[in-house]
Amino acid sequence: MNKIGRALGRFFKKCYQIIDSKFVTPISRAIYFLFDKLKNNPIHLEKFVSRPKVLVYISLALAIVTFFLVDSQVITLVETEAEILSNEPVNVIYNKEAYVVEGLVDSADIILTGRKSALYLAKQLGSHEVVLDLSDYEASDTPRKVCLSYNQTVDNISYKLDPACVTVVIKKKISEQKSVSYELLNEDKLNERFSVSDVSLGQSEVVVKGSEDALSQIATIKALIDLSDPKYSEAITYDIDNVPLVAYDSNGQALDNVEIVPSTISASITFSTYKATVPIEVSTTGDLVAGKAISSITINGSSSYNVDIYGDKEDIDRITSVPVTIDIDGRGNGGAQTYTATISKPTGVRSISEDEVKIVVTFGEERQKTLEISNIRANNLGSGLTVNRTDANPISVQVVGVQSVIDSITAENISAYIDLSGYSAGTYNVDVKIDSTDPRVKFVVSSQVGVVITNS
Repeated sequence: MNKIGRALGRFFKKCYQIIDSKFVTPISRAIYFLFDKLKNNPIHLEKFVSRPKVLVYISLALAIVTFFLVDSQVITLVETEAEILSNEPVNVIYNKEAYVVEGLVDSADIILTGRKSALYLAKQLGSHEVVLDLSDYEASDTPRKVCLSYNQTVDNISYKLDPACVTVVIKKKISEQKSVSYELLNEDKLNERFSVSDVSLGQSEVVVKGSEDALSQIATIKALIDLSDPKYSEAITYDIDNVPLVAYDSNGQALDNVEIVPSTISASITFSTYKATVPIEVSTTGDLVAGKAISSITINGSSSYNVDIYGDKEDIDRITSVPVTIDIDGRGNGGAQTYTATISKPTGVRSISEDEVKIVVTFGEERQKTLEISNIRANNLGSGLTVNRTDANPISVQVVGVQSVIDSITAENISAYIDLSGYSAGTYNVDVKIDSTDPRVKFVVSSQVGVVITNS
């Protein structure tokens, strides 16, 4: 009632302002102008009508007459206007426990037409409730066209709805039990040194409700655990409430036409920090000037330098070193060369203890020596095959580097192998390769070994 009273008060106040500005004030001015012209009239009409109360009564009488003329539409203050109420919510009435309705709309536009005063009242007093009543309909696979309705509260206006009608399909609601898995969101925003070691959901199954067609589309139901929460600041176990559940189809698209009961569950998540210490392995690109070789390489002043890497245990355990590459093309003269090398995180590493290192490379005169090796292993031999060498003669390996480096290398230090990927049964001559990660030395093998591959 208070809302209606305030609305009526605002309406009459606005009417008074219109009447006062459009009629009372102009009429009063006109009368004063007329009396000014008749001030010499012997009948002293001016004296009579110039009394304040007489003018007030005349103005009031004219205002009342004008009001009734306007209200009865004999006189219109303005022409017919239109007002659009956009995105008004649609109240759908049906048995939500028994049915699922496809083709519904969430909102509709109401187009009101009428006099400005009537539109003003309609906007102030109207509840603007748009209703789609499906209470008399039952489930059917046949689409039905149903019209929306609007509860008009003010006379003298007309309205249209957009959309005016919708085509819906009403289906029976069924329920099934589905298992729940989880998905971790925003892993990139988690502390780089943390990894998720365990996730436990509060329940393993939930009830899903919907039409038979909708439930048949469900491939999985996932609890979405957001790891961007700043509270995850320690490597401990956290209990989480209200983890949202989402149903997905086989294409990974979220389904919004099913109901999950409950819609959220609880969970606990455990973070751990797994670390390994591994050496930095320097590799080079390009060629030194002729006659020069690398004498030494230091990393942050040490001949061997280790860094700590963090990540999941299964990823970290596969990593034996962290590679860093430097360009030595055209180098070798002019003493030592200093590099500032950026360390790139290997696949599976979330965090590394250093982002860059200082590498100093010194050069010396190239020397060489030849070693004889016999121990050559066979790599990547196909399943069901056996390999033997055609002879047991050793092969020559030329070792190239500065004298101090090559002096420390013996035949027993050299890891030689042949790659038999793609080889089938038969006799072959295969290149020998040297497995080395030391950029200070080069190995040159000019001969091949003969092998016989047979089916085992």
